[in-house]
Amino acid sequence: MHFEQHGMGRPVLLLHGLGSSLRTWDLVVPHLAAEREVIAVDLPGFGATPPLQGAVTIAALTDAVAAFIADRALGDVDVVGSSLGARVALELAARGHGGNVVALAPLGFWSDRQAKIFNATVGNSMKAMRAAHSLLSLLGNNPIGRSTLLAQFSARPWALGEDFVLTELRGFKTSPSLNAALDALVKGPKPEAGTAASARPPARITLGWGRQDKVAVPSEAERVTDVFPQARVRWFEDCGHYPQWDQPEETVKLILDASG
Repeated sequence: MHFEQHGMGRPVLLLHGLGSSLRTWDLVVPHLAAEREVIAVDLPGFGATPPLQGAVTIAALTDAVAAFIADRALGDVDVVGSSLGARVALELAARGHGGNVVALAPLGFWSDRQAKIFNATVGNSMKAMRAAHSLLSLLGNNPIGRSTLLAQFSARPWALGEDFVLTELRGFKTSPSLNAALDALVKGPKPEAGTAASARPPARITLGWGRQDKVAVPSEAERVTDVFPQARVRWFEDCGHYPQWDQPEETVKLILDASG
């Protein structure tokens, strides 16, 4: 898998979200790297990493991350995931990964009704952005356009930088595994209470969730704690689906506190 490495100290592995890349962490990496060695990866089929050879499933994506950890001799590295990456991070925890896990708004901990709503709203929005790729630069280069495009994902889309937003938006078009990963989340098996009970628990599981998240609605946090009763929840105010976008300083603080 393609990755970037910054800083020195105890390593922390960053896993991005659906349709994104390691660039989603750009607002937090400089501050996090002042304290830790930061390793940010592109998941298979996103960014600069080629797609998986077989079916795209949460289990297969987790296998790829586990193989990366083993190949790099990272051992019980602390893992931070966002959205899809948070789901993968929690799957690692369920398998017995021993490092601290920080999961920012993990996807897939929903009811059947919530999954259908997600697919009909967020899923279709992502597909529409793929189809309207030629308009993204025009819409993304002004605050009104950014607000229109990212209202579902950010509580403060107008405040995000133009270059940062355009990089994120291009991911929706250029990620070959976007649709397959979306289907894996919506149609694949959902985590159930008790599935992680026999695994060796990580040192700590911390959930980070935006109060204004319209993608993984805040009520889904309770479903995560049903599966991982040891998890604690940290809420971000004035924050949508991506705390690393809307509250980067608070996100760095959470990561350092939760994995220190």
